[in-house]
Amino acid sequence: MLGYPLKLEESSHGDRANWDDLADRPLDGRLPSIDQGLAVLRAPDEEMLDLLAAAYRVRHRYFSNRVHLNFLINAKSGHCGEDCGYCSQSRISKAEIPRYNLVDAEKLIDGARIAAELRAKTYCIVISGRSPSDRELETIAATVPRIKAQYGLAICASVGLLSARQAALLKAGGVDRVNHNLNTSRQFYPQICSTHTYQQRLDTLDAVRRAGLEICSGGIVGMGEEDVDVVELALELGRLKAEAVPINFLQPIAGTPLAGTWRLNPRYCLKVLALFRLANPKCELRIAGGREMHLGPLQPLGLYPANSIFAGDYLTTKGQAPEEDLKMIEALGFEAVTE
Repeated sequence: MLGYPLKLEESSHGDRANWDDLADRPLDGRLPSIDQGLAVLRAPDEEMLDLLAAAYRVRHRYFSNRVHLNFLINAKSGHCGEDCGYCSQSRISKAEIPRYNLVDAEKLIDGARIAAELRAKTYCIVISGRSPSDRELETIAATVPRIKAQYGLAICASVGLLSARQAALLKAGGVDRVNHNLNTSRQFYPQICSTHTYQQRLDTLDAVRRAGLEICSGGIVGMGEEDVDVVELALELGRLKAEAVPINFLQPIAGTPLAGTWRLNPRYCLKVLALFRLANPKCELRIAGGREMHLGPLQPLGLYPANSIFAGDYLTTKGQAPEEDLKMIEALGFEAVTE
């Protein structure tokens, strides 16, 4: 998966890649090129600190040392008719997970209480399935104002493929942001899902933007894609100007088609985060599922390019204890913020 490093443009540093020059591009409003993105992913490990320093320059410009915490509720689990190979909730998954329909408003509000107690900035309401039903959308839209009135949280909804009408309903209900991950590149997408297309995901993001909602869209790294797929995803999200970009590192869940897949190491994961920061300088770059598994003891270094993490558990997998996250943030000299 990892090849020899490509050289960046010739510089006074001789053969060493000039990561500081590469950081100037996003600060000047320019995206990296494909070759420059590949150079980041294939950087020699001995240049890791220089690369992280370059990514940190960009992160610090827009976020200083602030870290945003997010808390999600798995508000509807399982019962999904799609065949996404990475997902424990898909129709082809044999993973042993809880399966239930959309929880009621009181459980949604109780989840918001937990989010506020954990000092989260954003409360993420996630439901499984291809697209939400009208009843599900109406329940979420009717509950969001109560959550905001009680806890003042920003609300992100992850509810599947959306039409313009559905996106408008979420906007009218007070939702701030919609999550819909592109997950990988256009060319690799058919390898992980056949029941909907990459273009349908892009169409959903277009509906979200037209409704006046913020876009949260990211990917999953480690599914068998090539380096160029990771770069193309990073650049696509940069072109979309997604406000939030969650990066998941594949958790190969038993019972899914990708069970047993293990293509990542902590150093490569850090290079991925640096790439997404350089391609998305102003976004809330979030280290999401798999950070504990794949970054391991190098987790703190991930917050030099990234400025956001989930507190608590993920959809069907466990996360690091929130108090450990806060210790990590404090040890870096960073600050968990809610604004």
